Amino acid sequence: MQITRTQIGIVGAGPSGLLLARLLGLAGISAVVLERRDPEYLRSRIRAGLLEQGTVDALVAAGVGDRLMRERLIHDGVELAFGGRRLRIDLQGLAGKSVSIYGQSEIQKDLMDCHAADGSRLGTQVIYEAEDVTLHDLTGERARLQYRQGGETRAVDCDFIAGCDGFHGVSRQAIPADVLRTYEKVYPFGWLGILSDTPPVSHELIYCNHERGFALATMRSLTRSRYYLQVPVDEDVADWSDDRFWSELARRLPPDAAAGLETGPRLEMSVAPLRSFVAEPMRYGRLLLAGDAAHIVPPTGAKGLNLAVSDVQRLVEALTAYYRAGRTDLIDGYSDRCLARVWKAQRFSWWMTSLTHRFPGAIPFEQRVQAAELAYLSGSTAAQTTLAENYVGLPME
Repeated sequence: MQITRTQIGIVGAGPSGLLLARLLGLAGISAVVLERRDPEYLRSRIRAGLLEQGTVDALVAAGVGDRLMRERLIHDGVELAFGGRRLRIDLQGLAGKSVSIYGQSEIQKDLMDCHAADGSRLGTQVIYEAEDVTLHDLTGERARLQYRQGGETRAVDCDFIAGCDGFHGVSRQAIPADVLRTYEKVYPFGWLGILSDTPPVSHELIYCNHERGFALATMRSLTRSRYYLQVPVDEDVADWSDDRFWSELARRLPPDAAAGLETGPRLEMSVAPLRSFVAEPMRYGRLLLAGDAAHIVPPTGAKGLNLAVSDVQRLVEALTAYYRAGRTDLIDGYSDRCLARVWKAQRFSWWMTSLTHRFPGAIPFEQRVQAAELAYLSGSTAAQTTLAENYVGLPME
């Protein structure tokens, strides 16, 4: 069996895995990344695209921010539409920060291109189409990743394993059931999303609380739009023509926005279920989880990718301290430090979802409480500041 020796084994070559490998390489720490998918699949995945300033800073520090800084859209505010009115939350004025729009698929491409160009110089190897990945010896003196490629069984021996392989990956499953605690809320609806090469209906995002259900108007660029509709969780995309989607979206948007809506053929349409999920602890022996492998948030608060990047920053800090100074305190405290931020983001994402969606079976009392919450938000600078501070991203503790 072919065995490769490295310092850090990383499972998953999505944005969190590749960013981790890149930052470790810049710190002089070697890494091998195992990814079960092929490169083209990773490049084509449609994902979110709202970045906190801390995420932008991390990508720039990793040397993969040039195109991001040229092409991103900077948003100083965000809108809520409800009860026939539009409320703009002044992110810059209230929280002193803005957010950036730049597609996660573009971040994926930037990271892959950087690794292809100089990954070997930094001591980083990315192995695609690695099948049947398994984790071994997590509580021993040295961990091992085992996988199959080209019909052969291979292994990676490493000091630590970083599980960056998402909610359905194998990393979290390697933690014993009597150690792992999970917390989950599954929402009774999903988001039906369409991607189209049409100009956005607004220069900032619009979150719509409508009697027919939630809608979101967002974008990937000045010429590519992304729209979402709240639908039943078991909705079938096959039941939705482009015309049906655009007609329903126009009903849920504010009338003045709907009047300027430009429609076009879909580039992609899919239904995303909404759930909140946290796994604790995020560290077990020589395994450290990051990103969706440890936590999922509903997309309403735009926190998924941003939380993953903050996990990566914590992990790089901990591993750098270990290799440069022999310190283990940051590795020992990694889970608690990450989870403190994760749970605050979970709270905000849950609150935004509760504020903007229509819940099946909601009783009149709950409907009136939601309306009162929106009315309070519209008249309170303090409440708007709380929303703005969370939306742009809480500071690293």
